[in-house]
Amino acid sequence: MDFLYKILYEVEEFVTLTIRSVTNIFRRPRYIQDTFQQMETIGVRSVLIVVLVGFFTGGVLALQTSKSLKAFGAVNLMGQLISLSLIREMGPVLTALMLAGRAGSGIASELGSMVVTEQISAMRALGTDPVKKLATPRVIACTTMVPLLTVIADLFGLIGGWIVSFYNLRLNTALYWNTAFRAIDYNVVLEGLMKPVVFGFIVGSVGCYYGLGTRGGTRGVGRNTTQAVVTASIMVIVADFFLGKLILELWH
Repeated sequence: MDFLYKILYEVEEFVTLTIRSVTNIFRRPRYIQDTFQQMETIGVRSVLIVVLVGFFTGGVLALQTSKSLKAFGAVNLMGQLISLSLIREMGPVLTALMLAGRAGSGIASELGSMVVTEQISAMRALGTDPVKKLATPRVIACTTMVPLLTVIADLFGLIGGWIVSFYNLRLNTALYWNTAFRAIDYNVVLEGLMKPVVFGFIVGSVGCYYGLGTRGGTRGVGRNTTQAVVTASIMVIVADFFLGKLILELWH
């Protein structure tokens, strides 16, 4: 029973923090400069890793599916396959997982270090709300930057798939891009952009929760940083399943 109570307490604390982070957006003061700084830290500095992940994911998709498409004489559908796979599933999920490892761990370790060095206590003593000052800008930054990074990952994934298709399968360039873009309709774009918004919110909220909840000195910082990455990654995958199910029920 104690274990169950602990889980319920953790869930309650997490929900309370996320609600406060969202409602703080509508209250003054608004830390706009901090928010843009976090956007740069979380988003701009993650572009390179997202480009690499997207590019090689598209290339691997083309390599792994080429034999199957050849067997069915459907090599001309390579662009459509890569486009739908990246935009609907692999682009959002892989981008969110990369950000959970990079940004989520960074948020948790930074805030955790501030807790153990009593900077958070000093902020409270000065009348500053730590959730509004520290958590809200990071949650906003993650929620806005993950969709943008997902678009970059999708684009470079298509480029990676095109290069492999062109050199390995001798697929016509115009045919590849034509089938890739024709497969993208309103529902696909909406699904491809809705998931990253939810994933970004999860990564930011989980990182802030474990960072601000750090206990036990420097050892606690390392422990909570690891927990933040693991929890955010699991929640992203679980949310992907339920969002996919919801989208299929509503739009297909």
